[in-house]
Amino acid sequence: MNAPDRPTRPIRPIQALPDQLISQIAAGEVIERPSAVVKELLENALDAGATQITVRLEQGGVKRIAITDNGRGIPPEQMPLALARHATSKIASLTDLENVGTLGFRGEALASIASVAQLTLTTRTADAAHAWEITGSQEGNVVPASGAPGTTIDVQDLYFNTPARRKFLKSEQTEYGHCAEVVRRIALARPDVTFSLTHNGKTVDHWNIGEFAKRSAHILGDEFANARLPVDESAGPLRIHGFIGLPTASKARADGQYFYVNGRFVRDKLLVHAVRAAYQDVLHGDRYPSYALALDLDPALVDVNVHPSKIEVRFRDSRSVHQFVFHAVSRALAATSATSFGNAPAPQAAGNGPLPWMRDQTQQPYQQPQHQAEFGAQLRPNFSAGGFGVAQNTADYGAMFRPGTQTDLDMASASGSETRAGAFTMPVAANTQSLPTDDFPLGFALAQLHGIYVLAQNSKGLVVVDMHAAHERILYEQLKNALDDNSMFVQPLLIPVTFYADAVEVGTAEEHQETLSALGFDIAAMSPTTLAVRAVPALLKNADAQTLARDVLRDVREFGGSRVLLERRNELLGTLACHTAVRANRNLTVPEMNALLRQMEATERADQCNHGRPTWSQLALSDMDKLFLRGQ
Repeated sequence: MNAPDRPTRPIRPIQALPDQLISQIAAGEVIERPSAVVKELLENALDAGATQITVRLEQGGVKRIAITDNGRGIPPEQMPLALARHATSKIASLTDLENVGTLGFRGEALASIASVAQLTLTTRTADAAHAWEITGSQEGNVVPASGAPGTTIDVQDLYFNTPARRKFLKSEQTEYGHCAEVVRRIALARPDVTFSLTHNGKTVDHWNIGEFAKRSAHILGDEFANARLPVDESAGPLRIHGFIGLPTASKARADGQYFYVNGRFVRDKLLVHAVRAAYQDVLHGDRYPSYALALDLDPALVDVNVHPSKIEVRFRDSRSVHQFVFHAVSRALAATSATSFGNAPAPQAAGNGPLPWMRDQTQQPYQQPQHQAEFGAQLRPNFSAGGFGVAQNTADYGAMFRPGTQTDLDMASASGSETRAGAFTMPVAANTQSLPTDDFPLGFALAQLHGIYVLAQNSKGLVVVDMHAAHERILYEQLKNALDDNSMFVQPLLIPVTFYADAVEVGTAEEHQETLSALGFDIAAMSPTTLAVRAVPALLKNADAQTLARDVLRDVREFGGSRVLLERRNELLGTLACHTAVRANRNLTVPEMNALLRQMEATERADQCNHGRPTWSQLALSDMDKLFLRGQ
């Protein structure tokens, strides 16, 4: 095949490029679209100490970008230098470059902008009698002008002299959207500065000086403000602070994620991965959390000069930063809504014992305690390594709900209704005024609905719990803690469970005995086609042993013993917990339902199962009043 004919290039000698062409080449890297101009000018305004900034856009920023600030201003004799290439007051040596404390520092932004647009710089220092103005480039004349202290940079007709580049711009609305997002990013990082944004003469956004909590709520919206957790941790030279969204408020796109390093908005893979890893246990794989987080550290520990638009950074000790961010976000997520309020027991008090629903219950009418004032005291559980016991000052935690003779307080006999398996059962609760619900945020069980949901009463109203999802999270956290602490208790089976296995499964069991043992399993080959499960983790003793064994062997075979314990551990434990968690249509007694509520309050991340589904929901009394038009 013959090579296509190409036009012959004239041979030119090596020569220095003109300054204007150099600036236009640099503009291709720095000034990608109007939003890049907005970013550079806003960063300059903040570096100048501005506390009030106004952004005015026309036609998405293509026609005009005018940014006014009340910063320090520029002395008239330095104004031509401000438009010169690689001229800046922010760094003067390599030491300064390695300790950058400003947003801008390269000194090419204004020169690049002026090379592809009509630029006018008007500025006034606090001690000047009037403002000064320069138009075009550093070759322009500095002339007197009117203006308040601060700086206004007016950029018009972007890419007027490079029409080919202008063809790559999108619609007015698209370009405006990019500009508005840049303003939001920078405004979110600086709640101590007032920002105003107008487009085509109409004010679109205005943010007054305020707290970060209020600014983030304004920018990320009410949905984020009503479903977020605070983060504020320090370790040595590192500090992270801000807010993360609850997993139940996740989104289908990653458009609500804002991360800042020393006040600079970044899209750093290491930081994104750290946050994502922290959400792994509580978020479905195709969902994205929202967050507004700021990482502060010594400027010498991070290199911000690795990308033309300065949106990427490089950390000196990336592993330490990753671990710090991961653990800070993980700890914030571990503080569930149930344990964030009230005086619920600490997570470590829950122990590793199973919940007390290991027997089938025949639903019968329940007898109300004679002394209602003792209702709350009787329900206070004693957390122990063996699960839920009884308070020492009561004879029997479940005695008050033990099936007994029917009395005039017995709902079933009073209503004449019959109870049946799987039906909605409603034991009589005590006087609600005697319930110490502030001590237990999830309140006390009232009933079970269709064998799926637990209904409970707390001080706010009605709590609805998905018992399978809640139990799954409890088991999952217990399995993780047991494996981390090397305290995975084993339950030997009185009669080993044998099942047919193919040669690969038998080989896997024989090859990975150490891994299986670490997970609490004793699986032995009885013949070339038979495996026997002789022991399982005590926490999973009521699950189907054959199903558990096949799941473990499958993951060990696919990922290898070491990888299962290190990288795939949580996925495997989540699968085991799901198999073991109480299923729908399992009838629970009131003590068992209350035990579930107490264990939820004492379990980290109990607001979601490990698939990211919510485990409980609160219906406030005010919501119920609206439903029934009470007070209207």
